[in-house]
Order: sequence, then structure tokens, then C-alpha cells
Amino acid sequence: MTITDLPVHRAWWKESNVYQIYPASFKDSNGDGIGDIPGIVSELDYIADLGVDIVWLCPCYKSPQVDMGYDISDYKDIYEKYGTLSDVDELISGLHKRGLKFLMDLVVNHTSDQHEWFQSAISSKDSEYRDWYIWKKPKYAADGTRQPPNNWVSHFGGSAWEYDENSGEYYLHLFFKDQPDLNWENPRVRDAVHDIMRFWLDRGVDGFRMDVINYISKDPEMPDAPITNPHTKYQNGRMHYATGPRLHEYLQGLGEILKEYNAFSVGEMPSVFDPTEIIKAVGFERNELNMIFQFEIVNIDHGRSGMYTPRTWQLTELKTIVNKWQTFMQTNDGWNALYLENHDQARSVSRFASDAPAVRKLAAKMLATFLGFQSGSIFVYQGQELGLANVPKEWGFDKYRDLWSLNIYDARAAAGASKEELDSIRVEMQKKARDNARTPMQWDTTVNAGFSTVRPWMDVNEDYKEWNAESQKNDSDSLYAYWQSIFRLRREFKDVLVYGTFSLLDAPNDSVFAYTRVYGSSEVLVITSFKDFDVKWTLPNEYIKRGKVLLSNYDKGDVVGEIVLRPFEALVLLAQ
Repeated sequence: MTITDLPVHRAWWKESNVYQIYPASFKDSNGDGIGDIPGIVSELDYIADLGVDIVWLCPCYKSPQVDMGYDISDYKDIYEKYGTLSDVDELISGLHKRGLKFLMDLVVNHTSDQHEWFQSAISSKDSEYRDWYIWKKPKYAADGTRQPPNNWVSHFGGSAWEYDENSGEYYLHLFFKDQPDLNWENPRVRDAVHDIMRFWLDRGVDGFRMDVINYISKDPEMPDAPITNPHTKYQNGRMHYATGPRLHEYLQGLGEILKEYNAFSVGEMPSVFDPTEIIKAVGFERNELNMIFQFEIVNIDHGRSGMYTPRTWQLTELKTIVNKWQTFMQTNDGWNALYLENHDQARSVSRFASDAPAVRKLAAKMLATFLGFQSGSIFVYQGQELGLANVPKEWGFDKYRDLWSLNIYDARAAAGASKEELDSIRVEMQKKARDNARTPMQWDTTVNAGFSTVRPWMDVNEDYKEWNAESQKNDSDSLYAYWQSIFRLRREFKDVLVYGTFSLLDAPNDSVFAYTRVYGSSEVLVITSFKDFDVKWTLPNEYIKRGKVLLSNYDKGDVVGEIVLRPFEALVLLAQ
């Protein structure tokens, strides 16, 4: 049986595309410099007009905001700077009136250390909530010094364990020490998570994006990780929790609730690169998750020593990654979540193409084309539809807000890193730091880009007078209009562009990324040049003189034989 003979399982969520909102940076309605839910409500027509189907809101729950809301202190209340439960109800109602669904961020690998569960757990070893978290006794070195239970490193640096003086035990935190990990081995924890899901689903939420959801099952033995970095004390322990022994049991428990409500789910699954592991979570008949975010594309420019070390990538590498996930999912009845940007990633036009003024719009449209016609659901992050770029190279550290990035720099400086290494980290931060995606949304040319009437919590990118929503939403040549065209075409040619098979063309070519989508007798060819200079490329025979141009980022006449692709040119052709 060939790929084209495989059965097609249709589902509403496969035909849906998602717009992601980072609440602190979207729109400030009350003049405190911080985005909020009423601000989002005020721009629902803008989102609906783009042509997406689902809105995903990053965490808006009550939180001390140590990690921008990914440290939750109350899952059934709202962070006061963002609004109230009534505001969320209004947001849900407004989305549903416009035919849009609402996706909340579910963060249940860990809580805030200010959550009442943890406050009780740390108050006494006899607390009924003690076993809701993961506690271990210390180890001791030969000289008698106290050591953490194992050598795992936190994702934000240092040991993944924090010592509690009162009880003489450590608790596990795979992220900041303010984010203790929940103990999913405890059935009461699982019941509590299920209750949280039902609370929001009953309120009208249509599904969840699940933060680091593959980390919820850990090896109960908590063994040391192998030493893969001899220069640091603490080591990467992901092999002991990225796909833990009970992960799929736990995911099936979540899946049962999602199925009951016909709800949507997308899981964040870092540290997993084996598709045979991923398919266990997203196979159509598995009843776990609808799709997951994989990290291979957004890790492509990470150096050997991590995110803030340089690496030059080749287009052939990107082709290998895309082809791997496209073909595996279509042959194994899975589904892809397609993204280049989110709240944890830099701006794609700056990172994967070019934000040079002469080609920025062309490059952003090319990337939209590259992503927008693959097999899977498209995730667009706020401002991506406008071609927003990274922060200026001239920005000093005083303008950065992400503690993770700043801590990495400070730790290397404290360790005696050379000026050359520190300068390199600063260069890489401007390319990849999470702050690049977190600058306030650029609405118009007024003060603070129309985001707020006062200075925002984070400075606005200085290019806002040229790059903003007001200048694009009524311009037929704008990037916003281009994304509208992509979503329109995915609806108009749903069979081939949603359910059609994917085939990579000209794999060795390191300048042009081209692929076809095929469904029955329908075929679409997508051609994108990743170069800022002219590139020659030969069309497949069936498109010579009879390929209808569905979309292009240049004015395009007849398409014949060998073509010259101009800088960052993109073409979508329908075979006739």
C-alpha cells in the first residue's frame, strides 16, 4: 500500500488553524502597561478577519509571574493584572460568536510554590498534600557534605532539586525552584488535574495546549544522569523523564476527558526526537493528544553547548527534519502541529530568513508559504502575521526581561567566561532569546505602538511606525493579507491542502525548498527560495505551461521550464 492509498481520518481540528496570544504583550485596556483579557476582547474582529479557527491563550491564571504565568498558584482564578473570570467568560463568548474556538494553556507538570497545595506540602511532612510533590532525602559525599538526591540539571540552570531546611528533604523542580514538580504517581494529583480540565471545559473552553506534558511521568528510581557535559556538576536527566514509564497511561486519562467534550489538544513535548515515541501520544486511535509540538526545527541553530552558542544550519537539514515528520505522520495516522514562532522562540523572519529592510516582507511571506501549505495545523504567533522582527541589535541588557536568558549570561560571567564568549552569548541572545517574541504587539503608529497609553512592561520594538497592524490590515499586498490568502486557500482546497500527502522535491538542493501536496487527481506544488539572491530551478514536467499560480509573493506571469527565483521568492501552483 502506498501513502496515497492510506485511509484519511477527517476531524474538525485537522481543518483548524491556531492564533497564539501572549496576554502580557497583546493589548493593554486599562493603562497599566500590561496586556489584559479585555484588551484581547477589543481585538477579536482583527483575529477573526485573519482567518484562523482557534485562539490559544498563554497562561492567564493567578500567578506570582516568576515565569510569566507558567507558575500557577490557582488554576481556577485569573491573574489580577489580566482581569477576572468574568472577563474570560466574555472572551469565550466573543470568540464563539465569531465562530472561533478557545484553547487554554494547561500547565500541570508543576505548580507555583505559592499554590496552596505546595504551601501545605512544605509546611509539614504530615500534610495531606506532601505526596502531591516529589520529595527525596539528601545524599552525602565522602566528606559528609550534603548533596541533592541526583545530578539532574534544571532547565533554567543549577540543580533540579531545592533543599527544604525544615523537613531535611529536597523537592524536585525541573524549571525554576519556584515551580515544584507535581507527583503524578499520586492518583489524587491526577484527579485534581482532571477536575481543573472539567472546570474550564464546562465554562466553554474548547481544549488545551499542554505545557511540557511529556515530563509528567518520571522514573521513580530517580537515577543519576550520565555525564554528557564534564564541565558542569549537574547533568541532563531527560532520558529519565521525557518519556517516563507511565506517560501514556496518564495521557489516556486526559484523553478520555477530551473525547467526552470533543475537545482539542496539543501537547508540548520537548526532548523527544523519536517519531515512534511521539506517535504513541498522537496516533489517531490512541485517544491521548491530537498533536504535539516537536522541537527539531527550532533547535536547528543551537550550538553544541546549548541555545546561546552559535550554529550555522543548512537548508538540507531543514528538509530532512520536515520530511521526517511529514511522512511519518501521514504513514502512521498522526498529525503535525506546525510552527516557527511562539512565546519561547525568536521571530522567524529574523532567525530563518532575513529582516533586512529590502527583503523583510518578501522573506516573511516566503516563510509563511513554506509553513502554510504543509500537512498539519498551522500555529501563528501574535505579530507573526505582520512580519514582526527580533529586537534591535543595539538593545542593551536593561531592555531584556526574560530571567532565563539573563541568568544564563550571569552564570557564565560568574564562572569566569572570556569577553569573547560573553560577547558571543549576547549576539546569540539577540537572535534567539524569548524576549524577541515578547515585545508588545504593534497596533499602529501612535505612542507605544497603540499597545498602551503608558510605557509598557517591556519596550516596544522601534520599527513599529512601519510595521504595525493598522498599516497592514487594509493593504492587499501586506503580510497580513498574505496570511489571509493562505488560510482561504486551505479552506478552498481543503482536500489537497489539508488531507493531501506530502512529497519533498529536489532534496539535495540547498537553496530551494519545494514540495507537493497530492489528493486523488489534485496536486499542488509549493516552491520557496531561502536565498537573498537569484536562484535557477527547473519545474517538474507536469507544471510546465500549465501550472496555475494560486499564490506568490512577487507579481508572477507564466511559469515555464527553468525559472529564476528572485530573493526569497515563493510560489504555489495548482496542476491543471
